[in-house]
Amino acid sequence: MASSIPLTFPCDTGSGVGLLLRSDPPARRAVVVVQEWWGLVPHIEDVAGRFAAEGYTVLVPDLYRGASTVDAEEASHLMNGLDFRRAAGEIAAAVAYLRDHEGCTDIGIVGFCMGGALAVIAASVARIDAFVSFYGFPPAGAADLSQITAPGLFFFGDAEDVFSVEGAQDFVAAQSARGVATDLLVYPDAGHAFFNDTRSGVYVPAAAADAWRRTLTHLAAHLPG
Repeated sequence: MASSIPLTFPCDTGSGVGLLLRSDPPARRAVVVVQEWWGLVPHIEDVAGRFAAEGYTVLVPDLYRGASTVDAEEASHLMNGLDFRRAAGEIAAAVAYLRDHEGCTDIGIVGFCMGGALAVIAASVARIDAFVSFYGFPPAGAADLSQITAPGLFFFGDAEDVFSVEGAQDFVAAQSARGVATDLLVYPDAGHAFFNDTRSGVYVPAAAADAWRRTLTHLAAHLPG
C-alpha cells in the first residue's frame, strides 16, 4: 500500500499543502483528489490510497490547511469560508506540480461533494485530461465552463438535495454539443454522499461500487500514462 507524504507545492497565492501518494512503481498517470466539505478526513485519504493501489500517482490538496470536522454545522462554516477561486487555483497548481515535479503526463481530477464542484471549476483553468465529479456541481457564474475541454463524468443519486442535478445535465448537454465527451449517471434510491462508506446513513454500496468501476474505466480511457 502506498504511504502518504506531506507536501508543500507552489501556487499563485504562495503555496499549497496536501498529501502525495506514489504508486509502486511510480506512475506517469496521476489523479488529484479533492475533499468533501468535511476536510481532508480519513475517507478521502482512503480514496486516495485506492487510486494509488490502482497505479496512479495521487495528490490530495488540503484546502482547509489542517482543519476538518465531523459536524455538519462546522463543515458548512469551513466551506463558506473557503475562497473557491483560490481553491481552484490550488487544485490547478497541484496539477502543475504533478507534471513538473513528478513527471506525470496524464492527469485527472476527482472530487466529492464540495470537491466535485471544485473539480469542475478547476477543469476550466487547469490543463487536465479528464475529470470526475461525485455529487457536486458549481453554482451559475462560478466559472466559465465553456473553457472545459477534458472529458468528464458525473454521479448523482436521484435523491440529491445539495447540488443542482439539472445544472449538471444542462452542462453535459452543452459539452456533448461541443463534441466534448461528458456523461452523467443518476442512481435510483441514492442520495447525496452515497459513495462515502464512513456514513452509514447515506452510503449505498451497490451505487458506490458501480460508480468506482465507472470512474476507473473513465480514467483508464483518458489517462493512459
